[in-house]
Amino acid sequence: MKHKLKFLRKSALILAAAVVVVVGIVLLSSSLLSGRAGVITDGTQAVSSPVQRAIGSVVNWLEGVYGYLYKYDALVAENEQLKAELAAAQEQARAGQDAIDENNRLRDLLGFSQTHPDLVKTDAKITEWSPDNWSSSFTISKGSDDGVAVGNCVIDEQGNLCGQVAELGANWARVRTVIDVKTAVGVLVGEGGNAAMVVGDFALMNEGRIKLTYTTEGTQLLPGDTILTSGRGEYFPAGLVVGTIDEVRQEAGGQTIFGVVKPACDFGTLSQVFVITSFSNAN
Repeated sequence: MKHKLKFLRKSALILAAAVVVVVGIVLLSSSLLSGRAGVITDGTQAVSSPVQRAIGSVVNWLEGVYGYLYKYDALVAENEQLKAELAAAQEQARAGQDAIDENNRLRDLLGFSQTHPDLVKTDAKITEWSPDNWSSSFTISKGSDDGVAVGNCVIDEQGNLCGQVAELGANWARVRTVIDVKTAVGVLVGEGGNAAMVVGDFALMNEGRIKLTYTTEGTQLLPGDTILTSGRGEYFPAGLVVGTIDEVRQEAGGQTIFGVVKPACDFGTLSQVFVITSFSNAN
């Protein structure tokens, strides 16, 4: 539309210039012929009259064109103003939604903290996700200066296990997620609390899933069963939700059955996490 507007303006200017030239020629001709008598004068008037009407029509057309251009400029300015106002309103809405989300996270965290008073946590923002297709990790805004250590587990506001600190700096840390190929966490399966492990698997990582294996004898794997951390070892407190069994599969040989676990942590919307720096219920 802007190119069309430029074309109309250019055309109008050219036509206006042409009208000026024609008017000049007519006036000059009229001046030269004004001293002649009789038939020549009458002829000049006969010619001038249609030309004058044509000039009047062109002038009226030019006024219409410039009126259109003026209205178009006004509409463009109004449209730009409305776009700016809409952008400002959208920004306010986003800020309001961010505040609501933050309040919800804090409310969930408060509920989780009340049921797990032994856990010492520090909050952190996710600053970057790893672009590496061979692993699954993200970087957070806290590091050793904030009491974070390698091996600390990382949760969301609801207490779902997200991962474990793998690398550390003074004010940053890299967190390996629960679906990473290097993950290995002792867990309990279902209501019976049978011991097992969740381990990373490259094929499942690309599905956003993790493998449940090394189950104790007699353990029955059922889709929908909740998987919790067992609390064994020094890094993971007991009772953190890892996820639920999504399906049960067999190894290629058909002898071993394993579970495919969907993590409870929603990595697609994760922006803030909590690092557990200390706990007292380890077995």
